[in-house]
Amino acid sequence: MNVWFVNFLIVLATFIAMEGVAWLAHKYIMHGLLWSLHKDHHKKEGEGFLEHNDFFFIIFAIPGILSLFLGSFYGYSYLLWVGVGITIYGLAYFFVHDIFIHQRFKIFRNADHWYFKAIRRGHKMHHKHTGKEDGECFGMLWVPFKYFLETRKKDKLKNA
Repeated sequence: MNVWFVNFLIVLATFIAMEGVAWLAHKYIMHGLLWSLHKDHHKKEGEGFLEHNDFFFIIFAIPGILSLFLGSFYGYSYLLWVGVGITIYGLAYFFVHDIFIHQRFKIFRNADHWYFKAIRRGHKMHHKHTGKEDGECFGMLWVPFKYFLETRKKDKLKNA
């Protein structure tokens, strides 16, 4: 098998796996052990561009940086591609969560596709719970199927 194809598969598999990692980390770390860093994301405390929650960017970047470093300098080439997959997922997370959903930068406001509407709806349902407990919808790129169905149904009614 071609080495570039294998490397591509490693990146793709890592990217897909990162959605599961993000879901688990969000549910059990951000809404668990490290709620003190995440709670200001649910309850706006003050006026500022940055939140305590933004420290997770650094925390979650560490595995990607280590993978890139070990893969580049110590001969574990597969780790380089794992690091690339983690980094691409982190970039996607930034664009979807911080730019598209929370509008930290005022772009992508008028995305009118059912997939993007479902992502926004799922995230809105997550944020309706302002406390540590009783959360739902912890994913980023994939949310429960009911939000996709709900969005498609609303679009069909609107266009009828």
